[in-house]
Amino acid sequence: MSVASSSEESPDSAQRIDSFNGQQSVYFVPFRWWKDAQESMPCESVEKREILYSAVTTGSSYGGPMKLINNIFNSDILFDLRRDGDALQSGETGEASVSGRDFALVSSDMWLQALKWHHDDKNNEKGVKSFSTGSVDRGDVYPVQLRLSVLQETNSLAVKICKKDNSVECFRRACKIFSLDSEQLRIWDISGQTTLFFESDLNNSKDCQQQRDQEMLLELQIYGLSDSIKLKESKKEDGSTQQTNGITNGINGGTPFRFGRSHSLSFLGKAGEAGTLGLTGLQNLGNTCFMNSSLQCLAHTPKLVDFFLGEYIREINLENPLGMKGEIALAFGDLLRSLWAPGASTVAPRTFKAKLGRFAPQFSGFNQHDSQELLAFLLDGLHEDLNRVKNKPYVEAKDGDGRPDEEVADEYWRNHVARNDSIIVDVCQGQYKSTLVCPICKKVSVMFDPFMYLSLPLPCTSMRTMDLTVMSADGGSLPVSVTVNVPKFGKFEDLQKALVTACSLPEDETLLVTEVYNNRILRVLEDPTDSLSLIRDGDKLVVYRLKKDANDSPLIVFMHQKQEEQFICGKSSPTWKAFGIPLVSRLCDVENGFDVENMYLKLLSSFKMPTEVFTENLENPTEEEATDKAGTDGTTSVEGKSSTDVKETTESLPDPVLRLYLTDDRGGSIECEILKEKPVNIKSKRLNVLARWPVKELDVYDTCLLSSLPEVSKFGTKRPQESVSLYKCLEAFLTEEPLGPDDMWYCPGCKEHRQAIKKLDLWRLPEILVIHLKRFSYSRFMKNKLEAFVDFPIDGLDLSSYISYNNGQTTYRYMLYAISNHYGGMGGGHYTAYVHHGSDRWYDFDDSHVNQIGQEKIKTSAAYVLFYKRLVEEE
Repeated sequence: MSVASSSEESPDSAQRIDSFNGQQSVYFVPFRWWKDAQESMPCESVEKREILYSAVTTGSSYGGPMKLINNIFNSDILFDLRRDGDALQSGETGEASVSGRDFALVSSDMWLQALKWHHDDKNNEKGVKSFSTGSVDRGDVYPVQLRLSVLQETNSLAVKICKKDNSVECFRRACKIFSLDSEQLRIWDISGQTTLFFESDLNNSKDCQQQRDQEMLLELQIYGLSDSIKLKESKKEDGSTQQTNGITNGINGGTPFRFGRSHSLSFLGKAGEAGTLGLTGLQNLGNTCFMNSSLQCLAHTPKLVDFFLGEYIREINLENPLGMKGEIALAFGDLLRSLWAPGASTVAPRTFKAKLGRFAPQFSGFNQHDSQELLAFLLDGLHEDLNRVKNKPYVEAKDGDGRPDEEVADEYWRNHVARNDSIIVDVCQGQYKSTLVCPICKKVSVMFDPFMYLSLPLPCTSMRTMDLTVMSADGGSLPVSVTVNVPKFGKFEDLQKALVTACSLPEDETLLVTEVYNNRILRVLEDPTDSLSLIRDGDKLVVYRLKKDANDSPLIVFMHQKQEEQFICGKSSPTWKAFGIPLVSRLCDVENGFDVENMYLKLLSSFKMPTEVFTENLENPTEEEATDKAGTDGTTSVEGKSSTDVKETTESLPDPVLRLYLTDDRGGSIECEILKEKPVNIKSKRLNVLARWPVKELDVYDTCLLSSLPEVSKFGTKRPQESVSLYKCLEAFLTEEPLGPDDMWYCPGCKEHRQAIKKLDLWRLPEILVIHLKRFSYSRFMKNKLEAFVDFPIDGLDLSSYISYNNGQTTYRYMLYAISNHYGGMGGGHYTAYVHHGSDRWYDFDDSHVNQIGQEKIKTSAAYVLFYKRLVEEE
């Protein structure tokens, strides 16, 4: 028996290879509509014999005014279908006697092919050649349940349509369609379903006589006979203008019926429900929105829909060791047919999910995954399951060796198709040219590789604003706060270039970029290849302007400490606390401790307060003010100080003068004091000096200004959303760039691995172009998502200026038909899909919810995977 729609996929996908034809739905359509399209049917679709039945009333059926009473009390429509024999053998062709009361029973495959013929017939008149299953004009489709009994003696079928088996609306429509009180009703069975009923009944009668009166249930899909069909175009074609009770004369008799090619897609569904062909939601089984999003985009890919709604099972390759024995193709085919079944409700893709988890364990369970990764696996799996090549020949890849690119590209493509030939290759695969150049011997290697989708970077789409503090080279000016914009995932060299511009750096100066933590230099940023993602928003960066030195003189780093009173067990004892930003300079012309002290005081000169302010502060100094001042300086204790150092500082009396000591990088241990008259022993490229200040001498300087240090990026700061064109993303993808150190190329000239220069060019574009926007980035330390808005064309993506070779294609223009969206961040988020469904209609597929959305709303920063189909130029 046929099945009209299903909320679940068939669990016996593997067994349907041999039995699928017997499981197809049966459609009840106007015979004229079918006959118009019959000539376009392939031979295998119409090889079944057409069997003609005439409907006659039975003794229990009533006509005329009693028909309404019979329907109310008996709730049955009763009539017999008398078998008039084989229409082809009797010489009838259906042309002479086709009236509005002639109907046809066809299989779902025949119905779909007839739909395509009517779509093409209509659009050819308008000059439109591109075909999309989602844009086919369809009338309402609804099911009617029939109970059949075979009457072998009279070679006929007893038909009963009961109210209890059908909805009120469907039963009302059935009463009008199967009314026998006007012109004769004739039904042409082209599906072969009634023959199966006769054969089944004959076999049952041999086994058990009691089964001869058994009723069989048949669900008909009524198509083209809805009350709501608008026949505006039919009126123009046939001149039919008369209507009765909202139903065309073609149904009740009068003028011949011709199906009106309505633009309506609605099927008696409430707003927001999946009640139309192809507008069926997918149930979320638990974090499966990523899968639902990709499936909906593929389920509305024109050529794939046509393929899987047809006889795709014939192309399943059960012998391919790289495939999955046809199970992924069957599961996807079953799911797609469920989504496109007339009147289908929300589908739960459990069978497909189980098959997916079996062959791709990374997608098993109920964790969130990447919709693009699923799409890549599914396209590859469908290709291998449907690969028409049974025995793959061995093909050796050859370099260009100076041959013309056209010749090499065609050779690569022939070799590829010799091993890979499927509907996926036909529709989704293109070819790009890959050029590698050795930086040492300049060897050039050219290869032409196939691609299933393009993964485009988002160039400079996420800029990072960084705040840094710049210190002068000689202490002649106060620290300056500088804000620069750099690529969020750029390199340190990008920051260096931005700082040179922001500081208007003269040629005789250079920059030393450091991270300062706990009043000491934690690290020096000097490797130009280091990623800026290593710099966190809470870090504090200080940039020192230094004079260029041809002799590469050592650096001297000054760290500061001041005395503070510390109370232990109620007893006051002095201790040393670190404060302020370290000061850095070149160690030039320094011979003794006196030179070191003068250099330090010169670097501090810009922090010296004016004389009148200093005198006013000295008039009434109090211990409380000194304590409060120390507390507001934002100072912290020096880490790593040994117990002997602490004892020495706490038991010693405060020093009345500034003293300098040699120390380590942390300023935590003291090596020796730097005496003014003694020479300084310089052992390394960096001399670390600790300056200890008595309280009174330090009051001359503005320690608050010396201690002020902003963070790289203040938490909670909102940045304006960035925008980038899809064409800019494509240009970044095609830009020449060096290979990474982990992706070295073995140069056949040097016989060594080299960091070659790589350049990609588009060579051959597919009919369906899938574009993946690389929003997610991964590093050793963090994961991040780029939220940039990508401005992508909807109706006219023109790639003619990006193709390297015109291989005979008439156009390189594409139209958007689906989008996979991702909302949220790296930790989870949610996936949805936007799908074009004819004319200017777009629909939002959010798991089981399907709602119409305006075209102006489909461009968002959530767009993740874009699906384009090539346009066909009008002649």
